[in-house]
Amino acid sequence: MDYSAANTALWNIIVQLGLISGTLLLANLLRQKVPFIRKSLMPVAVLGGFLLLAVKLLGLVPVDTQLMEMLVYHGIALGFIAMSLRVPPEKEKGSSDLTGLKSGAVIVSTYMVQGVTGLVITMLLGFTVMPTLFKASGLLLPMGYGQGPGQANNVGTTYEALGFGGGRSFGLAIAAAGYLVACIVGVIILNVLSRKGKLRAARGGEEKQPSVDFFQGRDEIPVSDSVDKLSVQIAMVILVYLATYLAAWGLTSGIAALSAGLAGTVNTLIWGFNFIIGAALAMLVRVLLEKGRKSGLIRRQYQNNYLLNRISGFFFDVMIVAGIGSINLEDIRGLWLPFVLLSVAGAVVTWLHLSAVCKRVYPGYYYEGLISMYGMMTGTISSGVLLLREIDPDLATPAANNLITGSSFGIVLGAPVLILVGIAPRSDLMCLVTLLLAAAYWGLLSLVIYKLKGKKA
Repeated sequence: MDYSAANTALWNIIVQLGLISGTLLLANLLRQKVPFIRKSLMPVAVLGGFLLLAVKLLGLVPVDTQLMEMLVYHGIALGFIAMSLRVPPEKEKGSSDLTGLKSGAVIVSTYMVQGVTGLVITMLLGFTVMPTLFKASGLLLPMGYGQGPGQANNVGTTYEALGFGGGRSFGLAIAAAGYLVACIVGVIILNVLSRKGKLRAARGGEEKQPSVDFFQGRDEIPVSDSVDKLSVQIAMVILVYLATYLAAWGLTSGIAALSAGLAGTVNTLIWGFNFIIGAALAMLVRVLLEKGRKSGLIRRQYQNNYLLNRISGFFFDVMIVAGIGSINLEDIRGLWLPFVLLSVAGAVVTWLHLSAVCKRVYPGYYYEGLISMYGMMTGTISSGVLLLREIDPDLATPAANNLITGSSFGIVLGAPVLILVGIAPRSDLMCLVTLLLAAAYWGLLSLVIYKLKGKKA
C-alpha cells in the first residue's frame, strides 16, 4: 500500500479534518482576543464555519465539499444519539410538572409558524415574480432556523433531488442566516430590554440550581478499568448508529417491496431524518439498560452524562463548521430574493410567536425563557444558552434545562414534520394542503400550551 501523499484516498480525510480543526481553533482564538467578536456572542463553531467558507471561496486550500456533506449528515445523527443516551435526572416525588412537554410544544409550534410563513412567501413568489421557484422551499425556513444546519442540509439535499436546483446550499444559507439572527438580533434585543429595565426584574423570578454533570457518578463503571470510560461511551454511540442504519435499511427495503411509488416518496425522507430513528433507538437502549440495572442483570451504569455531552458537542461542532463551510454561493445566485425574505420574516415571526407563548409557559422567568428559546429557534441550543448567560449567568432559572427537555419532547411532537416535508413538493395543491395542515397542527399545539394543566410539584 502506498502511504505517501500521492494516495489521496488515505490522506484526504485527515487534510479535511485538519481544516475543520484549524478553523475551529482559529475561531476560538479570535473570539478570545477580538472584543467585537466576543461581544457578538457568535458561537465558535459558527465563526469557524464562516472562516472555512472564506478559505474555500478564496481558493487557499481545496475543500472537499462531498466529504463535508457526509460529516454534516453523520454528525447530526451521532450528536442526537449521544444526547438521547444520557441518563435523565431523577424527578422529585409527587412532581407532575408539564414544563418539559410544554417546552416541546413551544419548539414544534415555532416550527409550524416558521413553516407557514415560509410557504406563504415562496408560494406567493412562485405564483407571481418567480414562476420557476420550488414552492415547497419555504419549509427550509423551519429546517434552517428551527432545526439547524444538519436538517437544512438533509432536507435541502432531498429537495434538490426532487428538482430544486441549489436546494442544499439554499438550506444551509438559511441556517447560517439563523445563526446571525441569534447572535446579532438577539444581542440587540438584550440591549433594548436592558435599557428599558425589564431584565433586572426578571432575575427575581423562580430560581432553580442548574444540574451539574459529574465525571464519575454513583454506580458508574470506574474510570480506571481495562477499557477506557470514553471508549465505552463512543462504542455505545457507534453501535446505536449501526442499528439506526440497519433499521432504516430494513424499513426502506420493506417499503420498496410493497410499493415502488411509495418508496420513491418516503425512502429518501427516512434516510434524511435518520437522526429521529437514531434518537428513538438510543432512548430504547437507555430504557433497557435501566431495566437491566433494576432487575440485577447489570451491576453498573455504563452511560456517563458528562462524556456523552462532550461527544454530542464534538459532533455538533464538526457538523456546524462543515455545514457552513460547504455552502456553494453559486447555487443560490438566483435565489437571493426568497433568501432575504425568508431570513427577515423568520426572525420577526419567531420573536412574535415566542413572545406570546413564553408568557404562558414560563411566567416566573419570562425573559430568560424567551431569550433562550429565541436563540435556539433561530440558531441552536448553544446560541440559546449563550444569550441566556447574558441575563442569567449562573443559570439559576430552569430556562437552560427547558431547552434540553423541550428538545426531547420536540422529537416526538415533531414527527408530523416528516410528513409535511414529504408531501409538500408533490404538487402545488399538496403545497397548499401542507400549509393548511401546518396551521392546524399549530392550533393543536397551542391547545397544549394554553389549556393543558398539571399538578404543581
